[in-house]
Amino acid sequence: MDMEQFRSMLLDSVGVGLAVVDHDGFGVLLHNAMFGEWFPDIIAGEMTFADVLPKFDAALVTQKIAEGETWKCEVEVKPKRRAISLAVEFVPADGAGHGEIMVQCQNISKIKELEYMIESYSKMIERQNRDLKKEKERVEKLLLNIMPQQVYEEWKEFGVTTPQRFDSASVLMLDFVGFTQMAISQEPTKLISELNDIFTAFDRIVEQFGCERLKTIGDAYVAVSGLPEQNPDHARNIARVALRFVRYLERRNENSEFEWKCRVGVNTGAVIGSVVGVQKYVYDIFGPGVNLAARIEAVCEPMQILVGEGTYAQIKNEFRLSDFGEHEIRGFGTQQLYRLDGDFTPANDSI
Repeated sequence: MDMEQFRSMLLDSVGVGLAVVDHDGFGVLLHNAMFGEWFPDIIAGEMTFADVLPKFDAALVTQKIAEGETWKCEVEVKPKRRAISLAVEFVPADGAGHGEIMVQCQNISKIKELEYMIESYSKMIERQNRDLKKEKERVEKLLLNIMPQQVYEEWKEFGVTTPQRFDSASVLMLDFVGFTQMAISQEPTKLISELNDIFTAFDRIVEQFGCERLKTIGDAYVAVSGLPEQNPDHARNIARVALRFVRYLERRNENSEFEWKCRVGVNTGAVIGSVVGVQKYVYDIFGPGVNLAARIEAVCEPMQILVGEGTYAQIKNEFRLSDFGEHEIRGFGTQQLYRLDGDFTPANDSI
């Protein structure tokens, strides 16, 4: 075996495509078998590098080579049935006598496939993270609908919540007059849509005055002030909420096919707040302050707001109240009640 055969075998055995091209027309002067397999059309003279290499600029490549630099690009070829990706590099040929250029080609298909897999995996992880974030936000929103923010933060951090006693908090109980009969006689979808609109408006009013919507039970709406964050103005805030509930319904009834009339009972007293349940969580309040508010609401006339003595003592100087007389309240004996008629210093009641 002579040296020329040895060199030829050595060039053909390497795993890259190699060729020597002239610096004028970039014609192929010498190449190994791998290069000829990948670029048969160039070897046959049917095509040039400009036809198969993206952004190939002969003048630019010549300039780079003259400055001792290399020019690189990537190209996809299909010598057989399967397309492969190549990294092509034009390098000044060491020791060349006439400025010949060495072209080196390396198969980077597996690298490209790996990059694609990594990119696809990254996109999948990113999409899953977005989905998890949306799900987390949805769960948080649902939980914040059934428990106050402060209670939720404690539950999220520790997994449990500590029952709290509030010596003075105000509770509002609202119920609609004749709702049972309306549910029987009216088209269900339209009726529930109306109720949903009303409760949404109530939620805005409650939020406006720094109170908390505790829950709805059928057509009943329960709001609190002074818990879980204590607030010295809880009685005044809940009174303003009650007045605006009634005011909102009066305005709504002017243009609604339904006539919504409510009874509102408000009481101030001691309550206990806690999350109850193991699989289905709910934040609820207990104690005489809550029970008395419910009993007061039952005494009300339609579109009337009644308050107990505890609430009256805290708001009598800022609201218009009328003596509603003494009433026998089950479980509480005789109680002096007052009708809440208005506010001496009305705040912005927009909703």
